[in-house]
Amino acid sequence: MAFLLGIDVGTSGAKALIMDENGAVQSVHTEHYPLSTPEPLWSEQDPEHWWEATCACCRAVLAQSEVAPADIRAVGLTGQMHGLVLLDKNDEVLRPAILWNDQRTESQCRDMIARFGVDDLLDLTANPVLPGFTAPKILWVREQEPEIYERIKHFLLPKDYLRFRLTGEFATEVSDASGTSLFDVQAREWSETLFHALDIPLAWAPVCAESTLLTGQVSREAAAATGLAPGTVVVGGAGDQAAQALGSGLSQEGLVSATLGTSGVVFAPTSDPLIDNEGRLHAFCHANPGMWHVMGVMLSAGGSLRWFRDALGDEEMRAEVIGGKSGYDRLAEEAAGIEIGSEGLYFLPYLIGERTPHPDPHARACFIGLTLRHGRAHMARAVFEGVTFGMRDSLELIRDLGIEPAQIRVSGGGAKSAFWRQMLADVFSTEIAQVNVTEGAAFGAALLAGVGAGIYSDVDSACDLIVRVVDTLSPDLERAARYEDHYERFGKLYPALQSHFRKRY
Repeated sequence: MAFLLGIDVGTSGAKALIMDENGAVQSVHTEHYPLSTPEPLWSEQDPEHWWEATCACCRAVLAQSEVAPADIRAVGLTGQMHGLVLLDKNDEVLRPAILWNDQRTESQCRDMIARFGVDDLLDLTANPVLPGFTAPKILWVREQEPEIYERIKHFLLPKDYLRFRLTGEFATEVSDASGTSLFDVQAREWSETLFHALDIPLAWAPVCAESTLLTGQVSREAAAATGLAPGTVVVGGAGDQAAQALGSGLSQEGLVSATLGTSGVVFAPTSDPLIDNEGRLHAFCHANPGMWHVMGVMLSAGGSLRWFRDALGDEEMRAEVIGGKSGYDRLAEEAAGIEIGSEGLYFLPYLIGERTPHPDPHARACFIGLTLRHGRAHMARAVFEGVTFGMRDSLELIRDLGIEPAQIRVSGGGAKSAFWRQMLADVFSTEIAQVNVTEGAAFGAALLAGVGAGIYSDVDSACDLIVRVVDTLSPDLERAARYEDHYERFGKLYPALQSHFRKRY
């Protein structure tokens, strides 16, 4: 039997997964690494930590599964999008990677908008330019760290740095490249117009392929570090959200997914590039060749719950698992004891700025409506509701494009909570489904590896063979009606506070 390896370089850690050709997961292992915030709103990581964690993960899953390295037919890569890794002429990393949730590049974004105009940027890239994207980070380095900029020979996205370490090749694929503000999403290729206008050498960019194409082979040096067999093929892979969507079976239009991870994403495949006229939704190439997708992204979904647990929870709640329950389980239990609407308490989940529907790096989180009546349980419920309302903002924008899902497939760590799944069903007024795949992006990367290796004829066939719905939750009409009023009130809070957020203290 053939086996496939998926590797996911996430924000908090790297994950490796081995599955067989029928989609049965043989082993999974995660290694964590630190996140650096050297200045307010900055977010960086050392790419060497990604590599060290990946090597440890590969060795662990091979040992746990007892799969022979030679039986791994292909490797698929996925990971956090938009991050900037810079290499010099000796292929050495020049500075820590600037990550997707870094907000330092507001002025560079303004400069790009002033130069091109919002409409032309949408025409060129199908997206607005945002502080988390890659191009403004390159411009920031040019302005703030010219001595580093002068030494740049290559730039890579996070998962593609792993590809380089595995294969020695400088390559990426269309779904991840879509989020750089340097890519023609409609044509599925780098935009020479943007590279030339921004005076960024196109030669710095990695070769860009479709997500299912072969991009290299594991080198002897990488094989020694990871335990993989030399010559194992490495497939293009995908950005984390496209890979996550394939793990939920979203290869064709008609389905919508909601991912409750550190960030929150509502994702819909499309057969043509659909562009929100105001640029509030991302429009990227899908990992399924010939397909695109739209998605709304909120930066602090599960991240808001993690912040609340760590900042305001007790020692028991901050523990990972006690008596079979996680701190998040105990948060949900407390929140479930409070009525819908948290007795007038609302939470804006903008801990690190926001993207959808408010592309605002200055947006801030806050509790609104606190009284002596409110306790931790009220606040916990307000956090769950605030994040869910934020996710609905994205869903409403997708509905405005004419996409009306009959069912939404939910995934990510937050999807483990039956309380949260039911809240999603009620707030979205839509059936919520879970699938048999629980490993998300790493699984999607392995699936893409199988297509690239010829085990599956195409992405659609792979999804149809492996992914199936195992559970559904229907909305409660009475609760849905009550949530509607609170969602309307929630929607008025950011506009009322926007000017305050921009003040500096």
